[in-house]
Amino acid sequence: MSTSPQHRPGPPDPRLFNEDLAPAAQRNWGTYSVFALWMSDTHAISNYAFAASLFVLGLPAWEVFAALLAGITIVHWLMNRMGHAGHRTGVPYPVLARASWGVYGANIPALLRAVMAVAWYGIQTWLASTAVVLLTLQIAPGLDAYHHNSVLGLSTLGWIAFMVMWGLQAVLLTRGMEFIRKVQDFATGPVVWLVVLALAVYLVVASHGDISLTRSLTGLSGTAQLQQSLIAVSLTVATFLTLVLNYADFARFTPDHRSYRRGNLIGLPVNFTAFAVVAVLVTAGTIAVFGEAIYDPVKVIQKIDNPVVTVIGALAFIVATIGINVVANFVSPAYDFANLLPRYLDFKRGGMITAVLAVLVMPWKLYSSALVIQYFLGALGAFLGPLVAILLVDYYLVRRGRIDVDALFSADAAGAYFYRRGYNPKAVLAFLPAAAVAASLALVPAFDALAPFSWIFGMALSGLLYALVSGRDRAAAGVGPIPQGIIPSQVRGGAAAEGEQPERSGAIAGPAAAQGS
Repeated sequence: MSTSPQHRPGPPDPRLFNEDLAPAAQRNWGTYSVFALWMSDTHAISNYAFAASLFVLGLPAWEVFAALLAGITIVHWLMNRMGHAGHRTGVPYPVLARASWGVYGANIPALLRAVMAVAWYGIQTWLASTAVVLLTLQIAPGLDAYHHNSVLGLSTLGWIAFMVMWGLQAVLLTRGMEFIRKVQDFATGPVVWLVVLALAVYLVVASHGDISLTRSLTGLSGTAQLQQSLIAVSLTVATFLTLVLNYADFARFTPDHRSYRRGNLIGLPVNFTAFAVVAVLVTAGTIAVFGEAIYDPVKVIQKIDNPVVTVIGALAFIVATIGINVVANFVSPAYDFANLLPRYLDFKRGGMITAVLAVLVMPWKLYSSALVIQYFLGALGAFLGPLVAILLVDYYLVRRGRIDVDALFSADAAGAYFYRRGYNPKAVLAFLPAAAVAASLALVPAFDALAPFSWIFGMALSGLLYALVSGRDRAAAGVGPIPQGIIPSQVRGGAAAEGEQPERSGAIAGPAAAQGS
């Protein structure tokens, strides 16, 4: 259902609005902050291990770099597309999703994203706690006696380390988005680069430069190398689809289009590929120095067997894990839960729900079960492609970038995004079959060869279906160019916005930012 030109939304409905969900009033995320965001995310142990494992599997180093560069270039393109919508509307992902799913239906994609984030938030916190245990035993070996019992699957020392990590993150997360930006700008982003570069220099010197970037470690045939390269490209994109989906959560705070575009360029194709180069150099160096390929940087640090190196390395990877947890696994569910009950839940409370649930799911048990990882998280992952496609097709093809931001906060039955009782049946119709196909390809053993590419089928099918069933709405939107300016709104933190804000490189003036009040 669409609104007539005369119909204008009234004040924001408290069932759909709070200060944290309102269009961004202050936009401080410049190019460097977006770049630091990607440093925090890409400098994860999992990304390092992924690049290194491709080299160990048998791809020559240059093919590893080429495959990862191709994959991250696709991610870069998708991020810019989603960033355009987030920047112009100024709203977080679950609010943006109201345009395509309905003002209440948006809780469907939001909660799917939140469930995945909660599980991985807990897993990443637990993985970081293992580094805390390593650090503790290095400093106080006598505490090893508390590392051999089991309480719900963790030792006493393991529980203490886990709760220390949980508490550190809780302090950071409850300070709001502006505080998160400052921490990632100066800590979580750059610190891992320093440690990994130091490892690379040490191993290159120790190996006397005896590192080959063209040799296959396992002698893979040309056909097998091409197959593994294509899989690497696809998995790189699949890994980042979570952040593609909720990139509006960050792009909403950028002052102009150049900020997120330049930050994405430096942080994704440039930084991600450079990090992969260093990961492969370190892995190749471990072969020359230690006689075996080690693609876990924590184990490389242990192998060096120097207490100072161990302490510094453990601290660096603890900081790195906090960084990726905040970016990939906290911000999104904090907004997603706030969107569920805006009258009662804001960014901080949504974040604390995320943190508490991350303990209750006992992530060490999730991570130790291959079936849980494969069927639960794997199935949820298969939903990401269809969700991304619906948002992008709705914004670019159906609406041509013409979003009524005020109507995103209206529960009026005549509102632009109320559809049928607050749900858009077209989005559901496009999502369900696409998600079923993607999940089947990802999980059914008969389709193992296609499993790494399941997101492509899900994205293509849902995008096509949504475009077809929304044909009439698409015709009504016209075929003009996509607008570039920030969309004016009367819902900006409860204050009326005076016309469209001009785009410029500095921060946009306005009321104090809602930072998780």
